[in-house]
Amino acid sequence: MSVTQNQSTTQTRFLMGNEAIARGIIQSGCAVATAYPGTPSSEVMESLTRWKKELDHPIYLEWSINEKVAFEVGYGASLAGRRSAVIMKMVGLNVASDPLLSAAYLGIRGGLVVVVADDPGPHSSQTEQDSRFFAWFAKVPVYDPGSPSEALSMTLRAFELSEKYQIPVILRPCLRVCHARQNVNIRTPQDIVDVGPFQKNWTKWAATPKFRLVLHGELNEKIAKICSQEADTEPRLICGSTGTSQAIITSGSVSSHVRDIVSSDSQLSDLAVYKVDTPYPANQKSLQEIVDSKDQTLVIEETYPVLELQLINKTKVVGRVSGDVPQQGELTPEVVEELIRKFKGIETAQGFVPAIKARRPSLCAGCPHRPAFFMIKKLFSNTVFTGDIGCYTLGVNLGAVDTCLCMGASVGMASGFAKSLGQNGLNHVVASIGDSTFFHAGVPALINAVHTKANFVLVLMDNNITAMTGGQPTPATHFLADNQPAVPIDMEELIRGCGVKFLEIVDPYNYRALEDVLSRAKAFSHEQRSGVSVVITRRACIRSQSGGFSDARFQVGNNCDRCMTCIRDLECPAISFIKEDKLVRIDPDLCAGCGFCVEVCPSQAIAKWRETK
Repeated sequence: MSVTQNQSTTQTRFLMGNEAIARGIIQSGCAVATAYPGTPSSEVMESLTRWKKELDHPIYLEWSINEKVAFEVGYGASLAGRRSAVIMKMVGLNVASDPLLSAAYLGIRGGLVVVVADDPGPHSSQTEQDSRFFAWFAKVPVYDPGSPSEALSMTLRAFELSEKYQIPVILRPCLRVCHARQNVNIRTPQDIVDVGPFQKNWTKWAATPKFRLVLHGELNEKIAKICSQEADTEPRLICGSTGTSQAIITSGSVSSHVRDIVSSDSQLSDLAVYKVDTPYPANQKSLQEIVDSKDQTLVIEETYPVLELQLINKTKVVGRVSGDVPQQGELTPEVVEELIRKFKGIETAQGFVPAIKARRPSLCAGCPHRPAFFMIKKLFSNTVFTGDIGCYTLGVNLGAVDTCLCMGASVGMASGFAKSLGQNGLNHVVASIGDSTFFHAGVPALINAVHTKANFVLVLMDNNITAMTGGQPTPATHFLADNQPAVPIDMEELIRGCGVKFLEIVDPYNYRALEDVLSRAKAFSHEQRSGVSVVITRRACIRSQSGGFSDARFQVGNNCDRCMTCIRDLECPAISFIKEDKLVRIDPDLCAGCGFCVEVCPSQAIAKWRETK
């Protein structure tokens, strides 16, 4: 059973939302936490490793190979009687959906909290999907914190609710909660919770369809009890008074904007603002009573109309369903203020927002993906370039990525293109994927491609870390999330085990070797039509401890003819064109010293300038 926390030992820390969630996981007596990195969720696991070290805590931490496996590991720990947490971003929930929906039917034993960070906007994701809708779809409760402090307290409450009803619970922090900072009260963690040994019962834990029907009925009863008996499903007044003619219903990260805007403007003081901590299952009766008692109610929530759709009578409701709240895009404070003032019939405040010219993302100076993309573009014509999720998506800037769907899709889509090309002059396919993404979702697609005799070149860009999300380890590294030793997976053996016959490894900064290997891969797959060829371009990320080059710096000489090859085809941030002087310049502070521009320059105008100190 749960051990009561020591209420007397309390500190205040200035924490980021993800740090607060991690602290909540530790304080709850959680025994196992698994994750797959993805912005804006990555810092939860990284914070867990710091809390573990600071507290000398026995929690087991794991960067899993993908979100589905992360959930299954966490679920196994739950059935063993221990509390567990599973951490991912919202598109990762798509990967974990199969075991999540089944676990909702089967139930859990030790509390199981699934932390799913949403990205309204989106700022660094393929979609801006709303995980509260996924909770509704899966029939599991979801907590929706509006601040780092709420994120910690809701983490604790989520574990308690999960164990009380034997059901997985989702904690859904949005980007603005994950990366916001606030003074947060923290307490001494309770002991690891153990609800007792696993008892075998195949009709429950390995239920066949006949028993699944019974379990579905039990799940429906759980949800009905939660929304009728749990206080967290009730809307609570956070601003204004109940005796008003207009109200706002809100939840999650946007609720903080709503409260700040209403409480700081006297023109809005006659609004009653209600917040719902668990938007699914919400107490529909209480929500409807608020709506029925008001002349008009505005529903403001990120990103889909989850609360709004749970209202039975919407005739007096203004929101996304009515078309008064935007159907897409983040609800920033400026957007929220405009919505509220329009709702009140007040002229919109005209604040000055300076125009800022956006700079498109680009690969870092010295990134090992740059020479790989440059050579791909140089050698392959009449070719479709299928891309994937990671830093290397930015191959679009170098003209070497044409598609990007989801994790691992470059390989599967390459097979589809290879089976279907031959029109409009496009005859060949080159797929690119990173090492972490390959482990995550590329392996099954590669097996399928080999089995079906698809003819394309796969360039596997191996920088030995999960670079885009902060440098987390991959299955090929020698250490785990908390730096404990791990068994590294040999990527080459894995690829050969998939049946690949052409496999070469090359340093992408070896210009001639890279050109030779890709040319032979091209001959194998495109000319000889012998199946999939795999080229591993292996070089450590420039941002990693093992990355980097010499201290050499380079300059552009007087024989530069301003052909712009170095700028147009390399897009290196260190190289720029100075319009006033009509000169190409290499910024020594941005230059990483890779020297690839020397190989690329047609006029041989770039040369080593000096060694930095």
